[in-house]
Amino acid sequence: MKRFVMVLMVLSLAFCVFAGGKKDAKAAPAEAKGPAGEVVIWYYWETVGHQKSLDHIITEFNNMQSNIKVSAKYVPFADFKKQLSIGAAAAELPDLVILDNPDHASYASMGIFADITDKFDVSTYYPGPVNSCTLDGRLYGVPFGSNDLVLFYNEDMLKEAGVSVPKTWDELLDAAAKCTKGTVSGFAHSSLQNEEGTFNFLTWLWSTGATSYEIGTPNGIKALTQVQKMVQSNGMTVEAINWTQGDTMNQFISGNLAMMINGTWQIPTMRSEVPDMHWNVAPIPMDKVQASGLGGENYAVIAGGNEDAAIEFLKYATSRDTCLYMMNNMGYISSDSTIAEGQFGDDPVYAVFVDQMKYAGARGPLPEWPEISDALSLAFNEVMTGASTPEKAAAKAQATIDGILGK
Repeated sequence: MKRFVMVLMVLSLAFCVFAGGKKDAKAAPAEAKGPAGEVVIWYYWETVGHQKSLDHIITEFNNMQSNIKVSAKYVPFADFKKQLSIGAAAAELPDLVILDNPDHASYASMGIFADITDKFDVSTYYPGPVNSCTLDGRLYGVPFGSNDLVLFYNEDMLKEAGVSVPKTWDELLDAAAKCTKGTVSGFAHSSLQNEEGTFNFLTWLWSTGATSYEIGTPNGIKALTQVQKMVQSNGMTVEAINWTQGDTMNQFISGNLAMMINGTWQIPTMRSEVPDMHWNVAPIPMDKVQASGLGGENYAVIAGGNEDAAIEFLKYATSRDTCLYMMNNMGYISSDSTIAEGQFGDDPVYAVFVDQMKYAGARGPLPEWPEISDALSLAFNEVMTGASTPEKAAAKAQATIDGILGK
């Protein structure tokens, strides 16, 4: 009897082992934890260096893990907005886009971008860049990188004219007039009747304490009047209505401008092309408050795409070392203040730009921003050319803005 029981126990144990082995053999491989799948990015950078930098961090991310596969597609800037709109209608969008920050609110209002308010921490980012990603108090993107505007000045020209670096509007008016002589104009900034011009014009409006939507107020009229005074005194050349920011820089490095308002991205070119030129930078001369214009791009996650995987890539792309790699390669300032404050070491020129990020305002954010921008740049343009008075130009622009805002 004992032997019979023993045989049964052995047979039972063998069956359990066999059954367990069969179960293990049939078990499916463990599924990957966390976000997974493909993530497609759209961007519009034409600069080869920018494209290579993006490809580099994508390759690094893909090699460091196996759950998510990221790829990028170039879409020409001129077609970018159209492709987003067409893609939304046809449900053929990427998972992530890198876009110009003034356009962000417009697409967020259309429901194209995912609300990531509770999925990404931007508490250490500068307010201006975060505002450009925000609509109705909700976060619809992450600032990629930023740039801003300051005053560039030719040290030799200011010294020859016997003037100090201007800090106020009155000082700028005086210094620009005294620096104007012969073929040299005292001051300019890109004054095109488009978004590039608005980028510069807004620093006048904001410095009075007015918002982008208050050009018809006494402060708005004051900003337009100050630009009129600059032109009428010959301190600011009216030729700037035809100049891009690149054109303005070329005039400055050619010795035809004593002072200009321009951005961070010009520094590498200037240091390369005119290494012996004595120039420096300072905050933009102010009226009541310090003001600068915010430029740059944002990341936006596409709603309904592979949102979790896209956010996982964003966390990597915005981490300190990866962010610094991109910013330094592209001449941008990190939108994360904890990274930007140590980004350029002891470079005194870049230090001014980083400091002015505290005062850099975002254009918008508003879905109808392009139309409002048009009204603002037209007002300043008409005052510069003498086609309108500050009061009339302000009233016309305000009527357009009020109509857009439904007031």
